Amino acid sequence: MQLSSASANSDDNAALNQFYTQFAQAFETLDAQKVKSIYAEDACYIPENQSKAITMGRDNIIELYNKFFGKIKHKEARIEVDFRVLDRQVEANNATDIGYYLIRFHPPLDAEEPVSEFAGKFVTVSKKKKDGKWYLTVDTNNRSEPSFYYDAKPTPNLYYGHQFTPLTTAKNDD
Repeated sequence: MQLSSASANSDDNAALNQFYTQFAQAFETLDAQKVKSIYAEDACYIPENQSKAITMGRDNIIELYNKFFGKIKHKEARIEVDFRVLDRQVEANNATDIGYYLIRFHPPLDAEEPVSEFAGKFVTVSKKKKDGKWYLTVDTNNRSEPSFYYDAKPTPNLYYGHQFTPLTTAKNDD
């Protein structure tokens, strides 16, 4: 029996929505440990980059975050992330979320560079384990235009983030 987000248990929606708050906090503080409890021990991360292999296991996924956050720290920069979940499909103890994300990169103040952003689409699969908690088991994403994030409309009971507004700086097409 498949449930939509509207008919999913409100506690389950709240628990699944909390993942996005934890991701936002981890990015803001550049602390991968803030997302460690989100991932199942046997989780996999499927990166957008065609030249990167699938990462298996929570510890290996957290190591990816540590490396990524380390690069941001080394640049003395900061980043923010936000999510807009468009659809959640819940069946028994499994949930699939589909949506958009936006990442803002803030260079060091003395760099005199503008804030930049990139966006993408994501799919996550979560499983409710015997302890009654939800854990991410599959995490995958790929790039998209930021306009998709900005144009996404809120869906009842689903995470809808900080509601970033578009950057006003002119951008060149790559």
